[in-house]
Amino acid sequence: MSSGAGPTGRAPKKKRRRKKRASEPPAGPAQVAAAPRRSLLPWALLALGMLALGASTFLFALYPAEHGPGSGKAAEVTVAPHMAAEELAGALASAGLIGSPRLFALWLGITGGTRAIVPGKHLLTDDASPRQLVARLERRAGGGSVRVTFPEGWTRFDMAKRLQDKQICGLRDFLDATTDLALLQELGIDGDSAEGFLFPATYDLPFDSEAHDVVRRMKREFDRRWDLLSRGHSAALNDVMTSTGFNVRDVVSLAAIVEKEAAVDEERPLIASVFLNRLRDPAFHPKRLESDPTASYGCVVEPEKAASCATFTGKATAAIEHDPDNPYSTYTHEGLPPGPIANPGARALEATMSPAPTHFFYFVAKGDGHSTFSETYDAHASAVHNGGKR
Repeated sequence: MSSGAGPTGRAPKKKRRRKKRASEPPAGPAQVAAAPRRSLLPWALLALGMLALGASTFLFALYPAEHGPGSGKAAEVTVAPHMAAEELAGALASAGLIGSPRLFALWLGITGGTRAIVPGKHLLTDDASPRQLVARLERRAGGGSVRVTFPEGWTRFDMAKRLQDKQICGLRDFLDATTDLALLQELGIDGDSAEGFLFPATYDLPFDSEAHDVVRRMKREFDRRWDLLSRGHSAALNDVMTSTGFNVRDVVSLAAIVEKEAAVDEERPLIASVFLNRLRDPAFHPKRLESDPTASYGCVVEPEKAASCATFTGKATAAIEHDPDNPYSTYTHEGLPPGPIANPGARALEATMSPAPTHFFYFVAKGDGHSTFSETYDAHASAVHNGGKR
């Protein structure tokens, strides 16, 4: 009986239909673009990092060392206490010392601000980098320094001009410091100025120095030199001071005159002896030193006191020398002038501490740098008649 079974007697297997799995819908355009955007992200981050690195390099390394906008012209800036970075940048920009006040204020703000800036007057230059400007404003190392030489016999007025020319401090600031009574007392200077005690030498001084500090530095050098010389000539110095009643300032005052009068080193002790002989010999009257440089100095330091100073051009005339209203004229006033007329060097100080043992009361320049020395007025008059310059 046929039942439709196969030869094996088994019914044929029915083919099973595979069920379709639920699958994600086909990718749309937005999903296709997502992959490329994810691949650009690292590059974008890298670019941002490089930009940040470049900005940091510029702000912390390149900009601070950038040359100033000018060629070295000096400008004076007054910094008020607690000045904000923006205010300081504005003041520097107004003086022509920086190009971009915004950039300077930004850099200053993130590198320490104005906390260490020293208030007061500053003498700055338009070629200084931002880093140098701030170092000078803070008066610390890094602002640069300059070597300056003061010749023997220069006055504080000469020194003030050179200090300003060298951009160390302002002329007026230095002159004011030399007459600051509190500073003079601090330094042990008995007088109305530091003239005579600003030792002429070569110094390495920072740009934009505080004027009082410059005076202190020069007075320290004077003290050092005085100590060495006075130790080496203690007996002779004691004799000079005892016989004349001189104090240290008086010795310096006479040394300054010797410095201005001497043209050659070997004559300094002789010139010192002339002036000391006039002051010490009871028979010499009146005790006038009759030194041209003293009268000239009167027209430098107090020109308003003598009408004759109106015609002063750097050299004393007969009218200036004999003007009784000139307090520094040693032609009309006996003894030493009111104070030192210059800053003597070591050789003039030494000659005054230890003068030559002579009986000279007069000397006249011969015109070749040397002088003729005389014991009597008649011999002196003859030397003047025979070609002397005074």
